[in-house]
Amino acid sequence: MEKFKSVFKGTKPIIGMIHVKALPGTPKNILAPSEIITAALEEADVYRDAGIDAIMIENMHDVPYLKGTVGPEISSLMTLIGYLVKQRTKLPVGIQLLAGANMEALAAANSAGLDFIRAEGFVFAHVADEGIIESQAGELQRYRKKIAAQEIAVFTDIKKKHSSHAITQDVSLLDTAKAAHFFMSDGLIITGSHTGQPVSIAELKSLKNLELPIFIGSGITKDNVSEYFPLCDGMIIGSYFKKNGYWQNELDRERIGAFMKVIRKL
Repeated sequence: MEKFKSVFKGTKPIIGMIHVKALPGTPKNILAPSEIITAALEEADVYRDAGIDAIMIENMHDVPYLKGTVGPEISSLMTLIGYLVKQRTKLPVGIQLLAGANMEALAAANSAGLDFIRAEGFVFAHVADEGIIESQAGELQRYRKKIAAQEIAVFTDIKKKHSSHAITQDVSLLDTAKAAHFFMSDGLIITGSHTGQPVSIAELKSLKNLELPIFIGSGITKDNVSEYFPLCDGMIIGSYFKKNGYWQNELDRERIGAFMKVIRKL
């Protein structure tokens, strides 16, 4: 819990996602870098003004994703966006680079002065849209040491969404969590099967005795948050904060405001 407490000032932080517009060189890119930056900063303003506790930036519009890497045209612009969001909001800011570009994310966070990364493919292996994603924990932790980025928290997905886990079906979520703990994860992110899908309550309860913080990474809404609130240490919310609850749409100020009113009551 030490890294968690160093990143977040309060308890049960709500982390709002900025799905950065399609970046240079990717198939859906139509905006200049300056326009991409402006759009991200506008979303950061919305989150800050709504009282969100933290922000995470992610290159989700860069479909189809590369596996385990991104080019300098991606990491450099994401570094700049992360730095500007951090300076603009003064909130804890994290970064994820899809798909599984964890070392590039850590380097970007280190250069931009960010607080955490979200890493997939940390322990064991799974089959994702991009192919087989293997464990990066050993390589990533050594790289973190090499660039003196130990203060940056590494929060890790386990049994992540949009993936087949048939090759590890004999390894429970709890055993996967224990392996991530053993390999020095700073916190676990639990998701449903797809973006926007709720997490299994039973699976969350199986992790209740772990010493690591637990984030819910998908499926949280104003209507179900009170049920999940006691079972986690934080929540990462993207789709629900968008118009009509769809991740590609623009942020919906009213939805965010109504959600945060419920959180304040909880």
